[in-house]
Amino acid sequence: MPLVHISLRSGKSDAYRQAIFDGVYHAMRGALETPEDNQFMAITEHTSANFRFGASYLDIARSEDLVFIQITLNNTRSSEQKKALFQRIVEQLGDKPQIRSEDVFINLIEVEKENWSLGNGIAQYA
Repeated sequence: MPLVHISLRSGKSDAYRQAIFDGVYHAMRGALETPEDNQFMAITEHTSANFRFGASYLDIARSEDLVFIQITLNNTRSSEQKKALFQRIVEQLGDKPQIRSEDVFINLIEVEKENWSLGNGIAQYA
């Protein structure tokens, strides 16, 4: 049950943002075997004054097109699945909307399964 928060600089087209949604979703379906239609994602856009990053931290040359992708998910995935997810997201977003791999910053937040309520006040996975 991934919950995806995506942050980027403002000014990108609707098609660009939709391509990010699609790419992340397809990467999760492949690498994490996320069920079909398990799409819970939000994009937040920021002005340059409200979007800060290390342009060369760890010798990675980031640009103003940097995208932060934070995914909250169950703590049931292996290290191999996580690495595959990172790679698939970069590949998907490199293809469309053509984001450089250096500009894809991904963070996973793992939680216990009982920490979700997907509606109706019920802990569906508990």
